[in-house]
Amino acid sequence: MRALAVEDDPRISADLATALSAAGFRVETCADGEEAWFLGDTEEYDLVVLDLGLPGLDGLAVLKRWRAGGRKVPVLVLTARGTWQERVEGIEAGADDYLPKPFRMEELVARARALVRRAGGHGAATQEAGALSLDTNRMTVALRGMPVLVTALEYRLLAYLMLHRDRVVPPTELLEHLYGDDDARETNALEAVIARLRRKLGPGIIATRRGFGYHLEAG
Repeated sequence: MRALAVEDDPRISADLATALSAAGFRVETCADGEEAWFLGDTEEYDLVVLDLGLPGLDGLAVLKRWRAGGRKVPVLVLTARGTWQERVEGIEAGADDYLPKPFRMEELVARARALVRRAGGHGAATQEAGALSLDTNRMTVALRGMPVLVTALEYRLLAYLMLHRDRVVPPTELLEHLYGDDDARETNALEAVIARLRRKLGPGIIATRRGFGYHLEAG
């Protein structure tokens, strides 16, 4: 999954990137409200962690612009402001969840995972498609109840297909959400990951619909 962390404190930004990356997200960061608005308006993310106290354009204004423009990405708001009125204002502006500073990274990661699951229409931490199951809290994979050892990249691919298991996911979309800006977004690289997973999982788990993309078999 692809996440944008918007935070102007370098230490907190680095901590967010580390924690979310460890939780299976492919993380991008920015520290300016105008840049955050542009990225959120032109790129596709599965989650945004948004600080309200930003230079240039404050986080509340960024969020209002996104929602006015029809952007539905789940947004977890961070703020040092502690009053309930400010929390209500953030939620009414379109925030999906609200976390006051200081906070524990473990709680932020748990909330982030829950937001992404709910956005995909799935509430439980354990996700299933046919014989395949993913524990999104432990970031583990099992096939017919037996654990399968996968790499971080392989897990992210399976997690994205699982989150969107009700449709066929195009290769371009998978590449966008799996690889960072500095990585080679090549179809051959994606096909290599799919091939490795098929060797580990066997046939009938990851299906290809030629000309459209990939999906998990439900049966």
